[in-house]
Amino acid sequence: MHERQQGLTKVRVAFGTGVLLELWRGRLVEAPTTAHFLTYFEGRCRGNCRFCPQARESTADLEMLSRVLWPKFDLESVLAALKKNSEKFKRVCIQAVNFSGVVEVICELVARLREVCDLPVSVSCQPLMLEDLKKLASVGVERVGLAFDAATEEIFRNVKGSEYSWKGHMEALRNAKAVFGDRVSTHLIAGLGETEEEMAQAFQFFHDNGITVALFAFTPIPGTPFSKRPRPDVASYRRLQLARFLIANDLSRVENMNFEEGRISNFGVDNELLGKIIESGDPFVTSGCAGCNRPFYNESPRGPIYNYPRKPSRRDIEEIKKLLKSEPL
Repeated sequence: MHERQQGLTKVRVAFGTGVLLELWRGRLVEAPTTAHFLTYFEGRCRGNCRFCPQARESTADLEMLSRVLWPKFDLESVLAALKKNSEKFKRVCIQAVNFSGVVEVICELVARLREVCDLPVSVSCQPLMLEDLKKLASVGVERVGLAFDAATEEIFRNVKGSEYSWKGHMEALRNAKAVFGDRVSTHLIAGLGETEEEMAQAFQFFHDNGITVALFAFTPIPGTPFSKRPRPDVASYRRLQLARFLIANDLSRVENMNFEEGRISNFGVDNELLGKIIESGDPFVTSGCAGCNRPFYNESPRGPIYNYPRKPSRRDIEEIKKLLKSEPL
């Protein structure tokens, strides 16, 4: 009961969300289109993902998730601010750390949010049992996300810690599909040791199973075991963004692509179409749930930019083309 009460009185608010809600003052290079909240818990997550500042063995600041600050705030004040400012957002997303009673906290939080706005609500959380997923649907959750993070089972074992298993995540994904149908998402992180071919295969697997894929770039955070690990190569990330876009839109399949030593050398579409897709800038915009742009979640506004929170500018596209032009298309 103590933990549930904690979740009901406070909530963590992503910095940019707090600015738009007028909870605090700040300067935004790009405004978030989703209101992001994180379940409040005094301790650390039961999970032990090696890249995460919230993880059980992390020594990072508990106000951090990826490189974003999430200060705790009084829930009643947040609800009042959201009621007043809901038109600034397209969606609400609740991120959940893993602790005893978290499902009840999420359900209560969603119910309270639904009282003050009619925005679609996404929940991103640990693997849940079928009955818990039904509870989320019953209180008005529109979409649920289960982060695999790793593109392969081997990397999953090395990165996700003993709390989770590939098999358990797969079962939870099937449960989520049974309840939410095509309104299920996953997150994959580039830069954890996978090849481009392995990541493209993961894109195809999840797409074929009706799962929306959000692609993230690995971000080293001080206080985590992966704090010294390098960020992914930007050119490689652009190829992965292209591959994800083509697969997600049924324009190509991984078996039609060519790879040289794990690196994408051909995307399986003709050069004219590929050129138009690159020119559009669409593959390089933040991927995942509709209405979510996650500004600078993986990068500083100073760059390099991995996921653009809005349509890339002409200058941005020219830089992207320079990164890609030395590669066979």
